[in-house]
Amino acid sequence: PRWGAQREPPMKLPPYQKYIPSGVEWLGDVPVHWSVKAIKWETPVLRGASPRPIDDPAYFDDDDGEYSWVRISDVTSAGTYLSTTEQKLSRLGSSLSVKLKPGALFLSIAGSVGKACITQIKCCIHDGFVYFPRFKGDAKFLYYLFASGEPYRGLGKLGTQLNLNTNTVGSIVAGFPDLAEQRAIAAFLDQETERVDRLVTKKRELIERLKEKRTALISLTVTRGLPPAAAKAVGHPASPPLKPSGLDWLGDIPKHWEVKSLARVTIAIRNGTSVTQLEDESESAVSVTRIESISCGRINFYKVGQVEWTPTLERYRLKKGDILLSHINSLSMVGNCAIFDSDRALYSGMNLLRIQPEPSVHAPWLWRVLSSDGIRKEISARAKPAINQASVTTTQIKSIQLPVPPLDEQSAIATYLDKETAKLDALVGKVAEAVERLQEYRTALITAAVTGKIDVRKDVSLT
Repeated sequence: PRWGAQREPPMKLPPYQKYIPSGVEWLGDVPVHWSVKAIKWETPVLRGASPRPIDDPAYFDDDDGEYSWVRISDVTSAGTYLSTTEQKLSRLGSSLSVKLKPGALFLSIAGSVGKACITQIKCCIHDGFVYFPRFKGDAKFLYYLFASGEPYRGLGKLGTQLNLNTNTVGSIVAGFPDLAEQRAIAAFLDQETERVDRLVTKKRELIERLKEKRTALISLTVTRGLPPAAAKAVGHPASPPLKPSGLDWLGDIPKHWEVKSLARVTIAIRNGTSVTQLEDESESAVSVTRIESISCGRINFYKVGQVEWTPTLERYRLKKGDILLSHINSLSMVGNCAIFDSDRALYSGMNLLRIQPEPSVHAPWLWRVLSSDGIRKEISARAKPAINQASVTTTQIKSIQLPVPPLDEQSAIATYLDKETAKLDALVGKVAEAVERLQEYRTALITAAVTGKIDVRKDVSLT
């Protein structure tokens, strides 16, 4: 948000008594005693340096190295502080880079562009970062200024599209109170963001528990049948007798169920068209699936590809009830699947197996079984790992053994799971919205404080 007079600050704290125009759009009015100036007038903005060549032994891990080597991935996974890295530099390597002491602030201008971090360790940064030697103020205040995202307005979007270098960073104009006030603002934001972060952590833990409950519900229902109350409601026997399935991962199943291979409950399991996908739009193009089309467990029409339509392509057109399964993917995503239940035209592409259930099989039930934790583990166990991905053959997929109830029970199980998972998904959605609101509040609070829209000096405990 652009604060100024356009929006109220997010917290019921008093404003300063007197403001003056800053002349900077994103900054708006600032307290009269603040100085408005470019960052380069408060500190030099310098770039890191990389040891060259990169295959020099000095570049790689050295257990005796005094300085840690900071990569973009180290900063991406860090929060406010950098406390560890995956690599260290030797004495020679560190002499060829830029050394930072604990407490120094640096900013990424490559990869996760715009991500600021304060180091807690001795480290060296490469030329994908800039740093701020001899900053006259409080490094934590400057950190929060960058964390608000507001100084980047007009420079591009946060992330890879943001265009930063030493000149653009140094030319950012902001409001600077004196050192004591910067420290008070930083201390206030430490307290408040910590509270928000604790709430976010708790809510994310709740989301994970709800997702685990969802996974357990599906797995239990497709291997043991409906719970007693749900079974009675549809006229099925509650708590039927069990028998050994003969499969270690499955255990006992209802006595009247069968165990069958996936091949026996499907018409066909085959790959999609190998036609080259288009890079440019075409009036005669049709949509075709990609691996990412089912990355969230549902078919995402925003992540499909395009191919030129030909009559021979019609054999790959998906029908309602077809199931798409990822058999070439990262190991954690192999076995991911989705059911096609749309009236939109979509064609089966490469690297997703098209599974067509037998008419005697209820397709939504089969999708639930294939989505269950037990089957996913069976697929992962068969997967052949390679660099950055794993694969399972069509033959291996066909051989997977499933617990198969009668058709009417398949339908009842699918209906029950649709209803119960929808409840859990709705809860996850509400908690996720709450997390998003908390994160928006956090950012707005930081912005209000570092732009002087709220006076936090009397609200913070500096003990």
